[in-house]
Amino acid sequence: MKFTIIVLDSVGAGELPDAAAFGDAGAHTINHTLERTGTALPNLARLGLARVPSVTLPGEPVTDVHGAFGRMREVSPGKDTSTGHWEFMGVQLQHPFQVFPDGFPPVIMDAFDAATGHGHLCNQPYSGTDVIRDYGAAHLETGDPIVYTSADSVFQIAAHVDKVPIETLYAWCRAARDLLQGEYAVARVIARPFRGAFPFERANELRKDFSLTPPRTVLDAVKDAGRDVVGIGKIPDIYDHQGFTEEIHTDNNADGIEKTLRRMQGDLDGLVFTNLVDFDAKFGHRRDPQGYAGSLAEFDARLPDLLASVPQDGCLLVISDHGNDPTWHGSDHTREYGLLLAYRPGLGAVDLGERATFADVGATVAEALGATWDGPGTSFWSQLA
Repeated sequence: MKFTIIVLDSVGAGELPDAAAFGDAGAHTINHTLERTGTALPNLARLGLARVPSVTLPGEPVTDVHGAFGRMREVSPGKDTSTGHWEFMGVQLQHPFQVFPDGFPPVIMDAFDAATGHGHLCNQPYSGTDVIRDYGAAHLETGDPIVYTSADSVFQIAAHVDKVPIETLYAWCRAARDLLQGEYAVARVIARPFRGAFPFERANELRKDFSLTPPRTVLDAVKDAGRDVVGIGKIPDIYDHQGFTEEIHTDNNADGIEKTLRRMQGDLDGLVFTNLVDFDAKFGHRRDPQGYAGSLAEFDARLPDLLASVPQDGCLLVISDHGNDPTWHGSDHTREYGLLLAYRPGLGAVDLGERATFADVGATVAEALGATWDGPGTSFWSQLA
């Protein structure tokens, strides 16, 4: 059996009930993006996006729906990549990951400097594009890495590819990962290489995430059941490479879709799990509604190819891990419902309702693939039969 999950990174489906506690009351990534641009998503609409609660699409109402639809609550306290993805696979956090709104303390930075043999620049919350604009020249002069964070639990290290070899940057990230444990643990250490002359450009295809190791997940259960578990894009990084039988790097959304199709159409028995990050990294954080809408339209145009590659006994889920409303203030993620769309050949319109937790995704995967899982989540596999 082939079970495919595609995460549309940050394509949130409206504010969660506790959004005000995160400063996100009123955020709605899908609605605000489409309202601002008038972009039509006909294939996603027919898959069920037109029926997702609170989602309003431009144009005429869609009545011909062939897919299952719903939205999911995130119960873990947070609105970042690791929190959402871990909950998909059955890890519900009781406490949020540590954040550092004033930068990292001297005990960490002194040890990091000793590990790199350099000083450091910035050490503040910062936009990823702004930080290389403001500190890139000093980095090229000194060779000191640019260290910054955000509202998420991240320690990010930016370095120019012509100044710092990429393997050196990765080694610095591994050193930081070793330091950022216990009371100073962050969810991810992220390598953020950039290139060119001012204004610099992020080398997103060379980005690499170094995650905390999660507890046992559904991915481990599926692998233990003897099934394939293929992680595409940044998925393996998010789970610290635990529970996978194959890992496939991607350069962008288009590359991720092509590589997902290749594995869906190839010899495989198990799970294909893909993250498409461009919505978030290229357009959400940069508050670019036009770019965000264009990226959604590009995915919508490829959706028929993805649906056609689902075998008779297979399944495709299209989900999201948080919001990043490109019309919102600031540059951080937004606390929103996760999108939930599902397709199997011959499936009519099926209302999956409001799921109590992202972990329902993992429970469904486990049941469909015959893996033993007694952790959080309620499977909706029977509704897709």
